[in-house]
Amino acid sequence: MRRLIINADDFGLTEGINRAILEGHRRGVITSTTLMANGNRFPSAVRSAQSAPELSIGCHVVLVDGEPLLPRQQVPTLLAENSNGTAHLRNGFLELARDNFRQKIKPGEVEAEATAQIRALQSAGITVSHVDTHKHAHMLPSICTAVLRAARVCGVKAVRNPFVPLKPLAFAHLLRRPKLWTRYTEVKVLRRYEAQFKEMVASEGMMTTDGSFGVLVTGALDESLFEAIIGSIPEGTWEFVCHPGYNDAELDGVRTRLRSSREKELAVLTSDRAHDLLKKHGIELISYHQLNA
Repeated sequence: MRRLIINADDFGLTEGINRAILEGHRRGVITSTTLMANGNRFPSAVRSAQSAPELSIGCHVVLVDGEPLLPRQQVPTLLAENSNGTAHLRNGFLELARDNFRQKIKPGEVEAEATAQIRALQSAGITVSHVDTHKHAHMLPSICTAVLRAARVCGVKAVRNPFVPLKPLAFAHLLRRPKLWTRYTEVKVLRRYEAQFKEMVASEGMMTTDGSFGVLVTGALDESLFEAIIGSIPEGTWEFVCHPGYNDAELDGVRTRLRSSREKELAVLTSDRAHDLLKKHGIELISYHQLNA
């Protein structure tokens, strides 16, 4: 049996992303999304969610590339100063990983911020089906522990397994895509934390999938890569991570490397070919709601 959750990240970031995710759900193969509590378009994302009751909605916990939800004085170790002396969340995963390794980040602050973000969704009337993190920050064990504790306290039962099953993918497309080799190496290094992740999830009594596809090809997804990935999915329950959106003026004001790629992903995810491939390979689409059932 092959089951697949197709989850769109960054819900709430811009209006164009909100619109694309709803289109990808209604016309395409998206079954779940994760909402940014501190996204600029959080309120409109909540309204959109109310019109799509079958779309499973989780919390996209933001610990990098943005502003904290809590007052800054409550989460000082989550912040870094920029060139003009103002504080903000760190820029990207590598800065977070570096300072986490140096023990500059207090797990209690991570837990408090993650709790605040999950509670913000729940207070807006969202039934939070799962959690994940922006830039997969919970690949890092101490960050993961804090996020899992926050999720459990808030009654959330599932978390993304961010680790990539490399063997099915390595020869499916990487040899033809040299630009993905660096990303492959980075992901491979982080896989040393996979066993620890599974132990932590089990100890918190939470659920997860067997792993995630799509992480490796973020920003590069096209129809041929999608076909290669779908054709390489083994038995089990998996997640496919995607980032659809519209590359509009609002996105220009957001710190992200994903711009034109978002529209390409939306085209793939709403194509007839996507439905045909899933049917051809006997893959059942589910959402995080069904994983929790």
